[in-house]
Amino acid sequence: MKFLKKLVLSAFFISVMSLVNTSANAECKARLGDFDWSSANVHTAIATFILENGYGCQVEVTKGSTTPIMAAHYDGQLDVITEVWYDNIIANYEPHVAAGTIKNIGVNTPDSQQAFYVDKTTADKYNLKSVEDMKDPKIAALFKDPEDPSKGRMTSCISGWTCYTVNLVKQKEYGLDEFYTNFDPGSGGALDAAIAGAFAKKKPIFTYYWAPTGLMGKVDLVRLTEPKFDSDCWNSMSAVVEDIKANGPDAYKKSCACEYRDMALTKSVLTDWAKAHPKETAFLEKYTIPTATVNKMLAFYEDESDGDMELTAKEFLKTESMWKSWVSADVAKKVSAAL
Repeated sequence: MKFLKKLVLSAFFISVMSLVNTSANAECKARLGDFDWSSANVHTAIATFILENGYGCQVEVTKGSTTPIMAAHYDGQLDVITEVWYDNIIANYEPHVAAGTIKNIGVNTPDSQQAFYVDKTTADKYNLKSVEDMKDPKIAALFKDPEDPSKGRMTSCISGWTCYTVNLVKQKEYGLDEFYTNFDPGSGGALDAAIAGAFAKKKPIFTYYWAPTGLMGKVDLVRLTEPKFDSDCWNSMSAVVEDIKANGPDAYKKSCACEYRDMALTKSVLTDWAKAHPKETAFLEKYTIPTATVNKMLAFYEDESDGDMELTAKEFLKTESMWKSWVSADVAKKVSAAL
């Protein structure tokens, strides 16, 4: 990686939140990387509960944004990542797979999507169907950015997420940057609040968003069409994205842009950890949850658990039986007893 790794990781370990749980089995230690969005938190919480109570592991969870968490994984400081948005990080991820230091261990959630959206009321009123329809000063004025009234606001990803830079490049390639800012809401919670708040106030919103999420079941967003996904185009854009992440916005070079590919989310482990923990790795390889169930757990987390991830994990383990197929009968018995 071209960015200053030591500096990033120093800031990373100062700023992240680590939760350490001990157990009797000192031989099984698992350092899980988690992110600052809810779906990843749910998967990490479920995996943590099973590793601790079913396998007797000592688990440490470190949370942060995409770039520092994945950098720590690549450097061998985090053993397991339970939710990987592979297409967003392919340029950095694949060299480590090729080097044999990390490995992809299959599907976490079989279906996800990322896109640009407009609230349905505004989309219907102004017949907004594609990103091309947004390139009109009168349309941009509907989404006026209070911090830069000369432009509209596109509420984007968090600057620590790779998708923030992907969206920045997309705006430039589509010509949207002339009309809109690429607004960083500051956190996943703030992004949700911006969308929910716009709907509550019946105000227009132009935003990036994704699924699976609990919010998607509560608001009516219209997905704007973009050029169809093309792997060569995506790879060209990804190279520019990584250059900007490493060297700043001035590193932008004209390339290409296309829609995000609807993709399966995956999981990743350090190869050495997987070799040392074959039973635990076998469980993680089998771990997969349907998108509809993830959405249900996210709704429980947001509406019923008062933001308690462990409670959400327990709710899943109590109400769903699929997880018993991921582990041996003995492990399943231990997990059930811990509930």
